[in-house]
Amino acid sequence: MEAVMGALDGLRVIDFGQYMAGPLAAMMLADHGADVIRVDPPTGPMWDTPANAVWNRGKRRISLDLKTADGRRTAQDLIASADVVVENFRPGVMDRLGLGAEESTNGNDRLIYLSLPGFSSDDERASVPGWEGVVSAPVGTYSGSLMKDAPKPVYTAVPIASSYAAFTGCAGVAMALVARERDGFGQRIEASLHDSLYQAIGIRGLRYLDREAPRPPVPWVGPYECSDGRWVFFHAAYSHFIRQFCVSAGVPQWLDEPWSKASEIMNDFSLADTARAHLTNIFLTRTAQEWEDLINDGGNGPPTVRCLDSSEWLHEPHPREAEIIVELDDPELGPMLQPGIQVRMGGTPGEIRGPRKALDADRDNILAEVSASAPSAIRAPGNRLSQALEGMTALDLCIILAGPTCGRTLAEYGADVVKIDNPSRENGIMLHEDINRGKRSVLLDLKREEGREVFLDLAADVDVVVQNYRLGKVGGLGVDYESVRQINPDVIYASLNAFGEIGPWAERAGWEQLAQSASGMMTRYGDTEPTLQPFAINDYGTGINGAFGVGMALYHRLRTGEGQQVFTALARTASTLQSNVLHGYEGKHWDEPAGQDAVGEGPLHRLYEASDGWLFAGAKPEQSQDMPSPEEFATKTVAEWVSELTAKGIGASPVGSVEEAMTEYRAVANGLSVTREHEGRGRVRTNGPSIKMSRTPVTVGRPAMLPGSAAAHVLGDRSSDLSELGVIVGADSGSG
Repeated sequence: MEAVMGALDGLRVIDFGQYMAGPLAAMMLADHGADVIRVDPPTGPMWDTPANAVWNRGKRRISLDLKTADGRRTAQDLIASADVVVENFRPGVMDRLGLGAEESTNGNDRLIYLSLPGFSSDDERASVPGWEGVVSAPVGTYSGSLMKDAPKPVYTAVPIASSYAAFTGCAGVAMALVARERDGFGQRIEASLHDSLYQAIGIRGLRYLDREAPRPPVPWVGPYECSDGRWVFFHAAYSHFIRQFCVSAGVPQWLDEPWSKASEIMNDFSLADTARAHLTNIFLTRTAQEWEDLINDGGNGPPTVRCLDSSEWLHEPHPREAEIIVELDDPELGPMLQPGIQVRMGGTPGEIRGPRKALDADRDNILAEVSASAPSAIRAPGNRLSQALEGMTALDLCIILAGPTCGRTLAEYGADVVKIDNPSRENGIMLHEDINRGKRSVLLDLKREEGREVFLDLAADVDVVVQNYRLGKVGGLGVDYESVRQINPDVIYASLNAFGEIGPWAERAGWEQLAQSASGMMTRYGDTEPTLQPFAINDYGTGINGAFGVGMALYHRLRTGEGQQVFTALARTASTLQSNVLHGYEGKHWDEPAGQDAVGEGPLHRLYEASDGWLFAGAKPEQSQDMPSPEEFATKTVAEWVSELTAKGIGASPVGSVEEAMTEYRAVANGLSVTREHEGRGRVRTNGPSIKMSRTPVTVGRPAMLPGSAAAHVLGDRSSDLSELGVIVGADSGSG
């Protein structure tokens, strides 16, 4: 059967990755048509895990011993034939092999070389083994849930650092391809696991330093136990959702109570306890499935989903029908359920081009091709770019986190992004300072015909539109893909939502918590009740992956002139984030660390308590004799153990908090943590971009401007007339 076209068709990627981050990034490129050649050690991947069946799908394979001259020469030939190289060794390892970024790009200045080390090359910890736990511990990853403070560190089996490095790295590769197509030159990219975690921290690191206010409790959002002992996550964040729930549940009288109104709870936090007590009691009157069916009302009610475990998510009808979960016939494990393609494309859908192959399966063909091929030397006209998306424009219609993060990422790469918000949205523009830096702001009522006309006038000339409405909602507003495509045929139109664009849950609204609940994250992380992960990992990850999709679509458009629609979803990201464990096959054991007492994967990869705090230590099996026992760890300080263990080549780092990570000297000096004046809000601290692009660097962009304050600049002479009609609203400091 003929392969489905992918946006990266015709590109060759050499995958030197080991463990997770590198193989996952290369897999995501392979899913979109890149010819990925995986280079294995002679004995196979360094980590023997069933997840290799996921990360190595759709790739060709060759085994090389990079410790030998012949192996290194073949690797150099492979790099010389490549468009993209992916590796995730410690900084300096590939250089010592003669395969490093500088040497490789000097010989091929169109090459895009992606490095995903544990710690960045400019980090004093660069030589420390970058195990997932070692890079995660200092950044607050194990310091407790979004829902509650933990008395001690809690290990999560979700490999957030490795996944975010892969997501961020893939977005960087896509943008580097756009830049190369425009000016002819490749570049070096570094997305370390440690630094990439700052993208996941997000709102946990957001601080209003001059006017911090306590956050009110939100009883209408949370997990509730049902009559069958199962739990649902209920998310009635807006007043219309509360009204819908009270009517559906047969308690319309609740709407007269002060505890049903967010504005009243803001003035009296004790009302939250009353609301939670009533909700706790009523949820015990039906099963979890009954509540999910009743409340969602075909996608129109307040988002509610059962808290599933990951094995249930694999077999749930929606992810299967939406191809969030797919089945491949792995040569070692047999029929296997695993996460599907992270980003779906309308015009170049891509596909998983087969299960993983056997070790060294393609040696002869690869060697024959490499000896006869060389990368294209074609150069695009024009001067070198200073940023990958300079001169490109985007409209961002999104709210909350995932969608605006996509728009923010495009701005970091140089796009001129105009953020369009509803001037009358309940709760205002939430988390504005975090997700809208680098953008211009317009408040525009799209429900008014005049507002729709203004939007379409703007959309006629842009490169990208990003929206995260529920499926079908943009059609009702007349700002959907087909409406925009009629006036701008080559537009890239990105749609981000909770559960994907197809399948029985496609029309459901959803937030971070719903994706965690449905996919098994909360059940695994919790004990007596489902518990949220430490960061909003699905929201921010989906935003970054949306930018990856936009970058691929722009690259395809530069080659063909064709625009298209881009889709991704929180549920897709939740599945990809769990690709280390989210797979099903005969004999599968669900034995990953779980619960609020989890400390790690075993004695060689876990949290340990020292005399004055906690640290994480990671070692190879052959280093087991150098790993102290838990009793020994209690005899020295964290600093003493980190120094002693790293001197022996064992990875170790202290367990820190988000606050410590955001105030750490290197984070501030490198722009991972940024504190700036914001008009009307004083000093606000946010995260900054983490990826390093050698030739087209990303930038943090301007501080988020007052909502609506760019109307005159964006709309010109029309702005005053539209303001008088109430179609647009001027600057408003009440940004929520």
